[in-house]
Amino acid sequence: MSHAADHESKEPLDVLRHSAAHVLAAAVTELFPGAKYAIGPAIENGFYYDFDLARPLTQEDLPAIEKKMRSIIGRKLPFRQELDEKAEAIAKFEALDQPYKVELIQERVPDGEKVSLYWTGEFLDLCRGPHVPDAGEIKAFKLTRLAGAYWKGDEHNRQLQRVYGTAWPSQKDLDEYLEFLAEAEKRDHKRLGRELKLFLSDERTGAGLPIWLPDGATVRREIERWIIDEELARGYKHVRTPDVARLELFQKSGHWERYHDSMYPPMRFEDSEEVLELRPMNCPHHILVYQSELHSYRDLPLRIAEIGNNWRFEKSGELQGLNRVRAFALNDAHIFCTPEQLESEVKGSLELAMYFSGVLGIDEYWYRLSVRDDAKDKWIGREEQWAAAQAALAAALESLDQTYRLGPGEAAFYGPKIDFQVRDALRREFTNSTVQVDFQLPELFDLEYVAEDGSRQRPVMVHRGAAGAMERLFAYLIERYAGAFPLWLAPVQTVVLPITDEQAQYAGQVAARLATAKLRVEVDSRSERINRKIRDAQARKVPYMAVVGAREAEAGHVNVRDRAGAQSDEELDAFAQRLVEEVASKRR
Repeated sequence: MSHAADHESKEPLDVLRHSAAHVLAAAVTELFPGAKYAIGPAIENGFYYDFDLARPLTQEDLPAIEKKMRSIIGRKLPFRQELDEKAEAIAKFEALDQPYKVELIQERVPDGEKVSLYWTGEFLDLCRGPHVPDAGEIKAFKLTRLAGAYWKGDEHNRQLQRVYGTAWPSQKDLDEYLEFLAEAEKRDHKRLGRELKLFLSDERTGAGLPIWLPDGATVRREIERWIIDEELARGYKHVRTPDVARLELFQKSGHWERYHDSMYPPMRFEDSEEVLELRPMNCPHHILVYQSELHSYRDLPLRIAEIGNNWRFEKSGELQGLNRVRAFALNDAHIFCTPEQLESEVKGSLELAMYFSGVLGIDEYWYRLSVRDDAKDKWIGREEQWAAAQAALAAALESLDQTYRLGPGEAAFYGPKIDFQVRDALRREFTNSTVQVDFQLPELFDLEYVAEDGSRQRPVMVHRGAAGAMERLFAYLIERYAGAFPLWLAPVQTVVLPITDEQAQYAGQVAARLATAKLRVEVDSRSERINRKIRDAQARKVPYMAVVGAREAEAGHVNVRDRAGAQSDEELDAFAQRLVEEVASKRR
């Protein structure tokens, strides 16, 4: 068996892209003598390669690298494999002064096994393959961006320079993808968050700790109110629990043992033996809520919900806008039920998640039934409990006529789960909602209920996040709607635009009437031309502009323009009522 450091799929497109990554590395080493190269895999929609260079690369370097890559491709250099002894392979890379390759071979290749190397012309790489026959097969590629990346993803290691690219079978495929990237850039939530003044990141608060500005906080508040109202209507009991707990709580739940590397350091105090910890999840706190009194079978199912703050110390290189942060608010709930109620509660959790997704416009997702694999040390509990949990999840999906894929090894440590795998506007995939079945934490915390026959029985616990984290959901919605939120979510729903100062009083009356209808409204009273005011409101992506001049003031009307450009003349009360009905419908 031969070993190498960095190969992935044998799918044709992945093979093409991995081959392009080798050509990228060959080009960089030709252009920058002394360049050290690390790893270069194919990834979704492209490839990258990490380099250690004497100077920082800039976007201006990419055309020169592309030109050198085209030269290599034009020479149709073959990809030639050779299998070496471990010591021989190490010696070759030491002679080339490539310490990252030497380290990978030393760490990952067992003694006595062959090492797979690939030549592309005079460029040598550590790779398992496969590759296209020669570089001439790479017909259409583009280098897209630069980034920093720590060696092996560890922020204590040296930071490398990562060059991203994409490769496609034809120029037409590449052009279509580049058009998509251009559209994605327009929708990027980090850029729109700045432009629309929704949220900000400030180094004085720390990385991964976003600040919600008034307009962003308004959107979040509307979503949270809607979520809470819907959950209350479906029988959930909302609670508020602290962001911290004694470390012993997370040791008992098993989270400290398994997740302490991504938890914040414990807080110790000189005058107390207490050790406090910021919580990475809400379940231990909700267990304490359940244990606050003895429950009868008549009390079950007990659905305890909270939009609770969680804290995870993600590596700085993995932080990304609102998609990956160190503090987030999770739409979380824990359902305590009898075994007989389990399938029904899982189904109800799925239906709620589907409802939330439908209203918010989350329309491209699939279900993964995440189960355990054969690595027994990763999981706790008895096999029959896992089987029962998995059966309940599968039955609930099938009762709703939903198809799913299995995800071996993707389960939580205490039980299997259903993951809603969502694709966002930028084609990234992430888990938005989950439904998890847990027999283990009720045992660890000795949870009980009084059964109908008077005996003490163990409840089953369903962990459920129907709308996911507010931060990640907000990022999705910004990109889904390119910042043009539906009326019910828009931070400002109407801007009143007086044409001259003479209409200022009537503009105030219009705003007061809309505010009485609980609509979010502003008056643009600047001494600017009306066309400038309209353009500014459109740039802010305000859904409606109510233009008022002398004629509208006299008639008690408003000249309505929406952000798509449509216009209408409407009586003020009728306009207010129309907006109220649109908000209530949550129309997208």
